Amino acid sequence: MQARRLGNSDLMITPVGCGSWAVGGAGWEYGWGHQDDDDSIAAIRRSLELGVNWIDTAAVYGLGHGEEVVARAMDGWKGQRPLVFTKCGLTWNTRGLLTRRLTAASVRKECEDSLRRLRTEAIDLYQVHWPPEEDSEIEEGLAALAGLRREGKVRWIGVSNFDVSRMERARAIAEVTSLQPPYSLVRRGIETDILPYCRHHSIGVIIYAPMASGLLTGAMTAQRAATLPEDDWRKRSQEFNEPNLSRNLVLVERLRGVAARLGRTPGEVAIAWTLSNPAVTGAIVGVRSARQAEGVMRAAELRLSPEDIVEIEGILP
Repeated sequence: MQARRLGNSDLMITPVGCGSWAVGGAGWEYGWGHQDDDDSIAAIRRSLELGVNWIDTAAVYGLGHGEEVVARAMDGWKGQRPLVFTKCGLTWNTRGLLTRRLTAASVRKECEDSLRRLRTEAIDLYQVHWPPEEDSEIEEGLAALAGLRREGKVRWIGVSNFDVSRMERARAIAEVTSLQPPYSLVRRGIETDILPYCRHHSIGVIIYAPMASGLLTGAMTAQRAATLPEDDWRKRSQEFNEPNLSRNLVLVERLRGVAARLGRTPGEVAIAWTLSNPAVTGAIVGVRSARQAEGVMRAAELRLSPEDIVEIEGILP
């Protein structure tokens, strides 16, 4: 995989990175249901074997468990150490209830906790997961992140799920290297103003959910969506319920025809489509097993032609 420079940083990342949202397992508000840790470790290591050089995680995934699993996967990895990106800004109480918080004290505590769980001295890219509930905390939080960077505990700073106005405010306080927004064939809202803004200001973009959280893999069916476990957040998602579900599954069937012509899977084509946008630096691809990694991580090697892109976009609702 040919590496790409992430924004204004010295980080050279592969077009796809290994996402660990589902790795956190069940037991929290946005979990994906039960997940075996050994399967997670195998998925991460197989992704690295396939050439991926970065892992994206977050403190909140599994309420800390996701970061611990990432650390275990790296402990047994014999190859070059991957870059590790994590996030702050989502805290939880003893009952597991989440709060979007970005005070100086909370940012520092989250960073120290993540360093401990990841068993590392510095975080390669530390991202604000969501804008805080108290909007005025953006400046305080970014100032705290800048301080952590000066101390060497954070190498580069990023934001996630920020709009243009909030990125402007963040950039006034600290150097922002990247943005992490959602982007897929069924979620294209960032194309209007966010992607042009990032490209103009040399902000790297690492998008999440390029396969729409499993919808575009080709493995999702109406029956499977209906039987998702109660502790899988997708059970409550509009995209996995009617009337959106039928529309999305029709799109997948049309995408399957394009994939067959290219000798690929629908998921690979969906990922490659996001990477064809010149404003996108990389795509976070979540995997829950080594077998899943085999089926999607090679999407980084798929180069869609202009004709392919026209055909893909022509099948959109």
